[in-house]
Amino acid sequence: MALRSTVYKADIHVADNDRAYYGSHAVTVARHPSETDERLMVRLLAFSLHADEEDRLAFTRGLSEVDEPDLWRLDLTGAVKLWVETGLPDERRLLKACGRADQVVVYAYGRNADGWWAGVKNKLSRARNLTVYGLPVQATQDLAALAARSMSLNVNVQDGTAWVTADSGEASVEVLLWREAE
Repeated sequence: MALRSTVYKADIHVADNDRAYYGSHAVTVARHPSETDERLMVRLLAFSLHADEEDRLAFTRGLSEVDEPDLWRLDLTGAVKLWVETGLPDERRLLKACGRADQVVVYAYGRNADGWWAGVKNKLSRARNLTVYGLPVQATQDLAALAARSMSLNVNVQDGTAWVTADSGEASVEVLLWREAE
């Protein structure tokens, strides 16, 4: 019998001083059985860093669907405006995404993130609409410790650092720019 996804609900209150965006969002996220708390919380952080007034940013089926990112923003015609990946995606997948979306953003995390980036950055040099961020290992592990089935997260962003607080604690995540879209 196949394992089912676990549903997580989060009230996210964003104060992003870098983008001058301040808003609250109630989101429901399905956590795939093979997904870790760390990946779930990185997805929620990515949502917080791209949330806006239009409220068109959406979680996709993620791991269950190979042709969809973790998050995306579609316009009214269904065209992909923003494609957001978390983890260490394959460079072919990213190049394909760059052809489908106006903007592609990757949040690389984990012990192997630096090695992954060293191995793919030259292959991705022609992708003009690609931005890549690195997240420190300890910071994403601290973020994972905040995971709960029902949570209220306050995300304050300033000078490239996100401070995330929840009832169970807090985490400070420096979002390191590795490559900026042209």
